[in-house]
Amino acid sequence: MAQILAPSSQWQMRIAKNSAPASPMTAKMWSSLVLKQNKKGTAKSSAKFRVFAVKSESGTINRMEDLLNLDLTPYTNNFIAEYIWIGGSGIDLRSKSRTISKPIEHPSELPKWNYDGSSTGQAPGEDSEVILYPQAIFKDPFRGGNNILVMCDTYTPQGEPIPTNKRHRAAEIFSNKKVVDEVPWFGIEQEYTLLQRDVKWPLGWPVGGYPGPQGPYYCGAGADKSFGRDISDAHYKACLYAGINVSGTNGEVMPGQWEYQVGPSVGIDAGDHIWISRYILERITEQAGVVLSLDPKPIEGDWNGAGCHTNYSTKTMREEGGYEAIKKAILNLSLRHKEHISAYGEGNERRLTGKHETASIDTFSWGVANRGCSIRVGRETEKQGKGYLEDRRPASNMDPYVVTALLAETTILYEPTLEAEALAAQKLSMNV
Repeated sequence: MAQILAPSSQWQMRIAKNSAPASPMTAKMWSSLVLKQNKKGTAKSSAKFRVFAVKSESGTINRMEDLLNLDLTPYTNNFIAEYIWIGGSGIDLRSKSRTISKPIEHPSELPKWNYDGSSTGQAPGEDSEVILYPQAIFKDPFRGGNNILVMCDTYTPQGEPIPTNKRHRAAEIFSNKKVVDEVPWFGIEQEYTLLQRDVKWPLGWPVGGYPGPQGPYYCGAGADKSFGRDISDAHYKACLYAGINVSGTNGEVMPGQWEYQVGPSVGIDAGDHIWISRYILERITEQAGVVLSLDPKPIEGDWNGAGCHTNYSTKTMREEGGYEAIKKAILNLSLRHKEHISAYGEGNERRLTGKHETASIDTFSWGVANRGCSIRVGRETEKQGKGYLEDRRPASNMDPYVVTALLAETTILYEPTLEAEALAAQKLSMNV
């Protein structure tokens, strides 16, 4: 993960009536991608992005693009809010749009909304209404202007969180005074795989075949090593535009696989930023005609899986003498290994095999600079005697609300018995 000195403050957005309009990203941007190389176009520049005017077969410019690029700010104070929520599978993202007629400064000023939960696997047909509560606001990189993306969580009409609403429980943990006082930082490394749309095979791979062995692809450059860089770069810029605390990106070990890093973020912000970054990535791959996969092991065999390594620290860990607090946290994590594994993503057993830079799913382990362990501690942290730990167990499809809250709960709120601690320390050969 790219090193960051400190997290940004919680992002808040003000909608200004006379703010300068920003240029949205449209489908024109993707004419250079692999699946659209047969299309020719001419470029025209805007204030923020280079946009491609794609010609139709008749040679006329697609007028729909002109409508998509319309700047509404000179004509109306209204703007568009895209309400986003997590669907019934716990990993799918849904959204719908509504017009907002007055400036807002905080999510609580936005109206609640509802949707048909029977169509998302979250409610029965005879009582299908689910209520959306706006929780976090980001700028909309697709529509530009004053338009916004709104991360929501989900409730029954009676105000109870529905079972798939993991944000509610996470917010409770992060509002606990002991947790607040420790100011938990998270840096999350989101890996993902790009698939060809019609064959569901990794981008850049021969259909039904395999590329050369792993080795030249990690952080590689060149048409025979890097597949999907346009998508990765577009996503990086769109996240920065939106206000997401994205800190870097790189090509991964398996060809067609990429990673971006979000953080450090404090508390509940980490989950909000990861989910909105995933939504933006879904939208960009949609426009590119490529399928986004968060499967933790998309290709069986001698190929790396996809994880979501979570770097974590508390105030005590970052202060002088913090290495002892890191070791204490590792002891606690070892005692709740099964609870964490059960919450770290579906299909993770196919990834955590003890091979391809993973630890075995059945055994907890830790080490300094060891990427084959459950928990890795960096050399610099050991040298400085303070810093952070990296939990390498979460899968790429993990719920960041669940993982971040569980880390805080286990390392700050969980209090094992002295006997359990002693046994765990002996097992891990750790002096605490």
